[in-house]
Amino acid sequence: MFSAFSDQTIRDKATATLRGQRSRWGWAPFLGPALIAAVAYIDPGNFATNIEAGSRYGYALLWVVLGANLMAMLIQSLSARLGLATGKNLPEVIRERYPRPVVWFYWVQAEIVAIATDLAEFLGAALAFNLLFGLSLMEGALLTGLITYLALLMHRQGFRLMEIVIGAMILAVATGFLLEMLLSRPDPQPLLAGLLIPGFPDGYALYLAAGILGATVMPHVIYLHSALSQNRIRPTDDRERKRLMRYYRIDVIVGMAIAGLVNLSMLAMAAAVFHAQGRDDVATISDSYQLLAPMMGQETASIIFGVALLLAGLSSSIVGTLSGQVIMQGFVRFTIPVWLRRLITMAPALAVIMLGISEQKALVASQVILSFGIPFALVPLLFFTANRRIMGNLVNTRIVTGIGGLICALIIALNGYVLFFTLTGN
Repeated sequence: MFSAFSDQTIRDKATATLRGQRSRWGWAPFLGPALIAAVAYIDPGNFATNIEAGSRYGYALLWVVLGANLMAMLIQSLSARLGLATGKNLPEVIRERYPRPVVWFYWVQAEIVAIATDLAEFLGAALAFNLLFGLSLMEGALLTGLITYLALLMHRQGFRLMEIVIGAMILAVATGFLLEMLLSRPDPQPLLAGLLIPGFPDGYALYLAAGILGATVMPHVIYLHSALSQNRIRPTDDRERKRLMRYYRIDVIVGMAIAGLVNLSMLAMAAAVFHAQGRDDVATISDSYQLLAPMMGQETASIIFGVALLLAGLSSSIVGTLSGQVIMQGFVRFTIPVWLRRLITMAPALAVIMLGISEQKALVASQVILSFGIPFALVPLLFFTANRRIMGNLVNTRIVTGIGGLICALIIALNGYVLFFTLTGN
């Protein structure tokens, strides 16, 4: 029944396309890795930062979402390129080429980033269960852990089944938010101005921009994407490698474009519904769910929002666990059972729930932590992909390396400001 979607069938079709055999759906076998990566770009942390940005500042920070998404396209393309060129993922290449103390430091900080990621995903899914079905946050978190563990067992059946399931989830979330944006009827003129004209209304807007960046450019998925492409399809020569990389680039553009549309729709909806009606104090996911229906005059608006939040939390939690496995195996050549990793990464979310910490503050803070992890993944990725001895004919051009360097410098500078803001409150 599923033979047409088996891993071997996909590899056979992809190999035939790489060797010049044309078919109507010849591009289809290459799509998938970026869809899995794109899930992390629409996780509940994005809900938190985009809703707060839209309700507080209207459309003013749309350009940040657009810019972060364009950065993500380049970064994820470089990650896929490294995996294809070397047959290794980014943590494995770091382990081979860096001194052991540095490797252990990288592993520790990557695990911290993975924990911050799981915090956002678990809280988001647990909150969705609470809003939709009235479960307590603790019950929702435990149910999230169980569902994501069962879903991860699918990975044993091959990569294609996981790609199809995750792809269906992300398309459902995208459809939901496009409907939400249509129902909210955003004003086109300020929307275009916010999308195309950069600016920060105040200092807190810059702090939120760092949160948006941390929620969009995800360090753990930089590590994961190189693993998804390293042995998925095996080209036989340099010509096939170049052709395969072109298909992977298309895959990245499609996946990141879908994620970008979701984030833009989310912020635009918050601006059109809350900010435009004078509710710039709406900053939490819970408030958004409760207020959408009465403020939009559509009973289905809140339900669509809640279902999208649930699917985003569950799917991104699955991807986060896969990333954690790649990080541990790549840096320290050690793996643990999926159920044990699931329990370990659930712990911070359960602690936040038991301590009664505001889920909105925890979600935004987790995204800021993620933004601090980006340079640690991006800097070695840039150096490795610019090295011809490592990359062969897939080495970066100088222009790509230069743009990547500018992106990395911008992220580091922004993180420095956030640290100053956090410590001083100024």
